[in-house]
Amino acid sequence: MHLSRVNSQFKILAVIGLLENFMKNTKNMIPTIFKTLHVSNLEELEGLYKNWDDYEYDVIQLAGYVGHLVTTEALLRHFDNKEAKILDAGCGTGLVGDILYSKDYKNIVGVDFSQEMLNRALKKNIYKSLNLCDLTKQLNFEDNSFDAIICAGTFTCGHVGPEALNEMVRITKNDGYISFTVRKQEWEASPYEKIIKDLERSKLWRQIEHHTSEYNTQEGINCQLCLYQVTK
Repeated sequence: MHLSRVNSQFKILAVIGLLENFMKNTKNMIPTIFKTLHVSNLEELEGLYKNWDDYEYDVIQLAGYVGHLVTTEALLRHFDNKEAKILDAGCGTGLVGDILYSKDYKNIVGVDFSQEMLNRALKKNIYKSLNLCDLTKQLNFEDNSFDAIICAGTFTCGHVGPEALNEMVRITKNDGYISFTVRKQEWEASPYEKIIKDLERSKLWRQIEHHTSEYNTQEGINCQLCLYQVTK
């Protein structure tokens, strides 16, 4: 058999393997969470979040989500400037903001693509400002706007891809930090490793922490937990 045909077959088998693993890891998922990972467009995703009345209960109590905890803990292991301006990218209902505010970080800006999620976060009175924002596009912030960014639960299937990291680096101050999770299936399906390494090679950031972490504990799903310091 021709070598190129063999290589093609191996690639097909690899893709099939990823799909099989994905389905195995999602078959027992909370129904609404499953739907958010399988949307066909942004409008469909926005509709799901708009009508997700039990969001915090579903993700924390039923799925055992800990992304907001691990990203915030990673950042605060290396960062203790209480006056810092921190962006909660993909803030949802304010799970990360809750933690930061409780630890006396009060200069927090939240952005999310879902107005319904922002409305719920607003009721907590923990953010300096909340803005509707699509993280897949150029962000409406000046260069070097933030001392740190936390992005928890947003780099996941059907949501935001690794290209958004370039914009996050742009709007983070030199020596600032970016702490983020990438869901396991999304990490395997998209070029996160390449973009992360390209930013390192370009000396735009350096690795502080990067390892596998718990994510949705009740579903047995893990993530890549990443903390990088901007060095541009």
